[in-house]
Amino acid sequence: MPTSPSVERGVILLINPNTNTATTEMMTDRARQYLRGTGYELRGHTVSTGPAMIVEPDALEASATYVVNCVHEAADDSIVGVIVGAIGDPGVAALRAELAIPVIGIGEAAVRAAAVGGRRFGMATSTDELADSLRELVAAHSAAEQFTGLRLTVSGPTVLAADAERQFRELRSAVQQCSALDGAEAVIIGGGPLSDSARELAGALAIAIVEPIPSAVAAMVAMLPDRIRV
Repeated sequence: MPTSPSVERGVILLINPNTNTATTEMMTDRARQYLRGTGYELRGHTVSTGPAMIVEPDALEASATYVVNCVHEAADDSIVGVIVGAIGDPGVAALRAELAIPVIGIGEAAVRAAAVGGRRFGMATSTDELADSLRELVAAHSAAEQFTGLRLTVSGPTVLAADAERQFRELRSAVQQCSALDGAEAVIIGGGPLSDSARELAGALAIAIVEPIPSAVAAMVAMLPDRIRV
């Protein structure tokens, strides 16, 4: 009886720059759904130092060091790529300078996916103190002219993290504002901890929802060499 080929392509690290392990599990589960059939394994890791949720610029800047340290602690010869799971992409530049493997942040991946084909896009998020950082992220990837702007939830990130239903409702409202008021053709859901709501919104609204985690997985797989061994 013929056997199926054994496909071994290596391990992709997904680093959560927030210290909340539940968020790591949520993002890892979401990423694995998009790796099915690719032959790659996903391994989630949580930084050991820093806030449970990055909600302001100083924490975002400081987390870059924690991300780099986490990658060095977790890396072995099986690692073929690194995904950084915070919308501000902390540590991505430093890792790219140090590593010979592909590195992608979910922020960069989402911006590139949203801007494809020249379409206009907005971003819905709960982290008002990171608004300037997110605008800088868009500009850094040459998409400022297509960006229709940020729309924020009424409640802050810690409130929404404790109430999934409220998180979904407020993000849906922010997405609808991006579309109806700003003319966005696609909307990024800005934040790894918002992954579950992003998935639900993608199935509930007519406008294109750009989910950062799936966007990063797709970008990573596209960057990786063919490592199939039969």
